[in-house]
Amino acid sequence: MDFGELVHHQTKTFPKEERFELTSQFKRASDSIALNIAEGSAGTDKQFYNYLGNAYHSMHECVSCSSKAFLRKYIDEEKNEENRKNLTELAKMISILRKKISQRL
Repeated sequence: MDFGELVHHQTKTFPKEERFELTSQFKRASDSIALNIAEGSAGTDKQFYNYLGNAYHSMHECVSCSSKAFLRKYIDEEKNEENRKNLTELAKMISILRKKISQRL
């Protein structure tokens, strides 16, 4: 949830011409992480495992979006590194959770 809010705040400074492009893509991908975790947690272990995979893919999409934002000078190097650090931690947590669930399947 926190990462989606961080991205929402960062994208407020993106140029207006990016509103339906990178801004939208980055916000949707970052929100998708939390939304997939929430949606999957209500299902079976197999469903949750799959939704966690979707969240993991959204994290990779966020890495690319953050890199694009940095290359286009919409965010500075510090914010890009902060994004990557947050995404690395999320990836570790999701990977561990997926491993635990896979042991039950």
